[in-house]
Order: sequence, then structure tokens, then C-alpha cells
Amino acid sequence: MADIINLLPEYLANQIAAGEVVQRPASVVKELMENAVDAGGTNIQLIVKEAGKTLIQVVDNGMGMSPTDARMSFERHATSKIKSTEDLFRIRTMGFRGEALASIAAVAQVELKTKKRDADTGTRLVIEGSEVINQEPVAMPDGTNLCVKNLFFNVPARRNFLKSNAVEMRHILDEFTRIALAHPNIAFSLYQNDLEVFQLPAAKLSQRIVAIFGKSYKEQLAACEENTPFIKISGYVGKPEFAKKSRGEQFFFVNNRYIRNAYLNHAVLTAYEGLLPKDSFPFYVLFLEIDPESIDINVHPTKTEIKFDDEKTVYAIVRAAAKQSLGLNNIAPSLDFEGDVNFAPLRPVHTDFDFPPAPEAPVIPIHAFNPANNASSRNGTTEIRTSSFSMPRATITWPEPEKFNSQNEDIFADIFTEAPEPVPAAGSKAMQIHNKYLLVQVKSGVMMVDQQAAQERILYEKFYTALQKNKGISQTLLFPEVLSFSPTDFSIVQEMGEELKALGFVYNDFGKNTIVINAIPADVPPNREKELFEGLIEQYQNNRDELALDKKEAMARAMAKRVAARLVNRITESEINALVDKLFATQVPNYTPSGQKTLVMMDLNQLQHLFGKS
Repeated sequence: MADIINLLPEYLANQIAAGEVVQRPASVVKELMENAVDAGGTNIQLIVKEAGKTLIQVVDNGMGMSPTDARMSFERHATSKIKSTEDLFRIRTMGFRGEALASIAAVAQVELKTKKRDADTGTRLVIEGSEVINQEPVAMPDGTNLCVKNLFFNVPARRNFLKSNAVEMRHILDEFTRIALAHPNIAFSLYQNDLEVFQLPAAKLSQRIVAIFGKSYKEQLAACEENTPFIKISGYVGKPEFAKKSRGEQFFFVNNRYIRNAYLNHAVLTAYEGLLPKDSFPFYVLFLEIDPESIDINVHPTKTEIKFDDEKTVYAIVRAAAKQSLGLNNIAPSLDFEGDVNFAPLRPVHTDFDFPPAPEAPVIPIHAFNPANNASSRNGTTEIRTSSFSMPRATITWPEPEKFNSQNEDIFADIFTEAPEPVPAAGSKAMQIHNKYLLVQVKSGVMMVDQQAAQERILYEKFYTALQKNKGISQTLLFPEVLSFSPTDFSIVQEMGEELKALGFVYNDFGKNTIVINAIPADVPPNREKELFEGLIEQYQNNRDELALDKKEAMARAMAKRVAARLVNRITESEINALVDKLFATQVPNYTPSGQKTLVMMDLNQLQHLFGKS
């Protein structure tokens, strides 16, 4: 039988390697910008067109390369950053494998221009699909200018898997943000389709954070510093009141390299214990300086995952540093309490009537009567204060709803359709409790409704239908609202553009990272459009990242949750009944889209049990 194992051609081996290194345009941006940082550049410019699909260009003023090095840099496993096995465990540079440029050149058209600082002329190199087309001298300033054009031009299947320009641009912004945060001492700029997106001068870390995320972040930063013989920690943590529903703004850098580490994320989160609302996540940018020999960064193709020799010690120090930072800013308690502690401020209870304080009741000796006791017990007397009676609370355990996603809603719809719907009894009364809950009399007893959850279910189905039909009803604003966003948030607004317009938003671009809103959906209360959009962006990210929902589903959930929160107010009895009718007209009236209960039924037997009646 003939031999069947052959060596792969060089170009094919490079294309296979590119599958690990180059997943999308943002992967190219990461590799090229890290190379520019390693080259000692102090001013790095990123230029992209069509979200990197047609052009990714990185220009730096670093050390540059000789003609020979320029050619060698595109060979597989060719690098200037390590020379021995020992170097692999003392890595301080961003790159070290020598795979990136070879992989990029295998799936794109590449033009490199580079010049060393002591050279008279530079070198221009043109490569297409791993094949060198031309190399010639060129006049240029010191540094390197590398263009990557028509990514995946020779791998159509890979190109077809790329997302929309808005989605790909968001990933590019994520990579740019991480590198810009990691190196605040370097000036960075970003241009998309010839429009300036970022212009970041060299600055302090706090100034870089504000320049990237916006001026509102200035007031929420709490400095975090810790210096031990084992590890040095520096950076900032966010104040709890600014926490968000998504994890998108949490950054760990180990030796200036961005990493993802759920264990360390948990360490910071535990420092906020008792300070954050449920399902909220704080902002932080933390730098860990540690001996390179104590970590292993060569465990993942993108080098975003690392291993620590002593992970538990790192966890403890990170947690202590974050907790100390919050304590120094009078945010966290200085003591640990065994019980659950809620530090949220108490909200005053407002009533329609102001009652004078009740006078302290006199002590009245009365004969205690208890039919369950024997005769001897009836002879005793007990002193009580008539105003200090407190009724014992009856505990009723309700079955917890199973969590489900949108794919399960049809099943729940069938179940609830077959069950008889609670119908308010004739002449029944309905009331609102604390502007949050509704109490409605039904034939079998009483129904308690979470007003916000009910609104969320009703709005979700209305918004999802509008998205499916691509036709939402709008209400025109009396005065158009101009909203400005950070570049990252603006890219998400662009990503949501079609869905926003399908819901009923009418808006136009109005300059750099700015839109002007002319109309909003009919079900959305006017005013505070900026707050609505910010919450919508946050909720949309959370739904998309955590649940992997499609865009329409994520958008409908996000809109329903944000708008429902604004509709919780005092309503009349007729409005309560109308809301309940709308709730039971939905497909799944008993649950919100995320599986939270909207209502609880209590029949007469349960009510009688509360009062000890059989």
C-alpha cells in the first residue's frame, strides 16, 4: 500500500494556523497594535475601513526593521522576542510566538513599510496569500506602517462568517480599548472610514479611563493600590452606585497584558459583598505586576488566559486590595459580618395622610384567656401594652418557577392556555400596595401581581411583535433630543439600528458619536431619552452576552425591562383591572421573559389558614 502522509504546503499550513490567530478583523488589530507597542512606539495610529474588512492599517514611530528583518518577520516562528526556553518563562513583551504576521499574510493582502532610526531609507514589502510580490527601498519616516487589505480574500468561506460592520467594529473598539488602557503612557488614535473615533494623548491612567469611557467616570473612580513582595496591584475600582448589569467594563492586566480570569473577577466581586444590587457588576481597571516566572501565558492562542503558580494567594491579595480601596473611600464596612447585610439606604414611606404620633399606651392588667390552656392557666394575669401587639407572620412557601428561555415559551403558553384564567369576581375591588404590587379579588380568592413584572411581560410581547413585523408605532417628540455617546456605546447603537427603527425610534446621525431623536415608540414615556438609551445599551449587552439570544429577542427583552421600570407608578382601580386584562391576554402571563414570577394566587383556604381558621 502506498504511503499516504505528506507534508502540507507552506501556504496551506499558514492558512490553518491563521484559523487560530486570525478569527476576525479585531484579531488582526490586536496583533498589529501589540507589535507596535513591542517596537517601542510612543504614538500609534489605527486606521480601519469597512470595520477592517477592506483595510486595517497600523502606523507607529517605533524602532523599525531592516530589509532582512522585514522579510523574516513574515516567516513562521520567526521572532526577535525570545531565543531560548528560559526566555519563554520570562516574557515581558506582548508577542513571542512569531506566528501572527505569517498567519495574517496567508489570508490577506499585506503591504509593509518600515525604517530603522539609523537608516537612510526604508523597505517596502508586498505580500499576497503568503507569496512575496515585491520588495523595494522606500523613503519614509522612522517606524513601521503596515496595511492589511481585503481580509480573507482567498478564503471566501471565512469571509462569509464575518458579522455586520457594526458588530465587527464593536470588536475592534474592544481590542483598541484594552490596549489603550494597558499603555496610558502611549498616545493612540483611531480612524474609521476617515472619521476620527479616538484621539488619546499620553496621560495618567485615570485620564485615559475618562477619555475612553466619558467624563461621568471621573466621579466613580476609587484608587486601588497594594504592594507586597509577591505582587503589586494598582488601578481603579468603581463605586457601587455606578454598577451596571453587564460585565463589559471589567479589566485585568497582568504585566500590562489584558487577561480574562473568572477566579480573579470573583475576588473583586466578593469585595463588594453587601454593596451591590442583585445581578449588578462593578467597573474596575486593575494592573497586576508579578514575576513572569510565576505565571504561564502560553496556554491560549490569543494569550488572554494565564496560569498562576499560586492562584489562591493572588485571589486573596486582589480581594483585600479592592476591599481596602472601598473602605478608604468610606464605601465598604471595615468589619465583616456573618449575616447578610444590606447597606442600601432606607426609603421613607409616603402616605396620603399625616397622622400624629400615637401616645404610649398605659399598662393594663388583664386576664389572659387561651382556650387551648387548662383551667389553671386562666387565673394568671398578664401586663401588656395595647399598642405593642405584633401579629405573627404566617409563612407560605410557593414553588419556585423553573428558569426558561424564549425557546420554551411555546411550551409554557400551551400549559397556561389550558388552565382556567383567574377572572375578577363581580363587583371585585382592586388596590395598589406601595406603588409596586397589585391586589385583585378573584373568584377563588385573591391574586397578587408584581406591577413591574406584569408590565415587562406585556411590553415584551408588544415589542417582539413589532420587531417581527418591522413596524412599530411612534410618537413624535415636541423638541428633538440630541444624544452623545462614547465610541463603544455608539457602535452598539449602530448595531441595534434596524431594531430600534422597527420598534418606533426615529433618529438621524448628528456628528461624531451623536444622534438626534425625533420620535420614540408610543409605549415609551417621553423625557429622559438619554437614560433610556444608556439602560437599553447595557441591558442589550447583558442579554446578548449572557443568554446568546438573537438580536430581536435581546432587543425586545431589553426594551421591555427598561420601559417597564419607568411605568411603575400610582394607578387607579380601573387601570389595575385593565393591566390585569392585558397581562392575561399575553402568551405566558405568569412569568416575565427571564422567568421571574408576575403573579401569585392565594385561594380562600390559604387565607383562612393565615388566620388560624379551618
